[in-house]
Amino acid sequence: MNKKITFRHMEHSKVMEEYANKQLEKIEQFLENENSPVYIDLILEPSKAREHHRVELRVKSPRYDLIANHEHQGMDFYQVLDHVIDVMYRQLLNQKQKDIDDRKQCGRKEDFKKQR
Repeated sequence: MNKKITFRHMEHSKVMEEYANKQLEKIEQFLENENSPVYIDLILEPSKAREHHRVELRVKSPRYDLIANHEHQGMDFYQVLDHVIDVMYRQLLNQKQKDIDDRKQCGRKEDFKKQR
């Protein structure tokens, strides 16, 4: 699994990187049985003038190619990061459920053809 955390317009923060890694564990566990290669890119971009931070998370694997981002004024940087992680997790779950439903539908279609 290839994971990259990018700090834009800010210096590298060890505390922020540790927090991001801890939050990304949820995504990594979900993708743990996924075929290689799996890429996770997290881009952290704070606003220095006001609390208008931007976080973007990209997950690319043979089965998934998803992007989640969030930018909100008045939220602290950690809240924005948590929100993006939650959105990505939901997107992954929805995509997985969609794939499962498609596989079930294909199997059922063949059964209905046999009955006729």
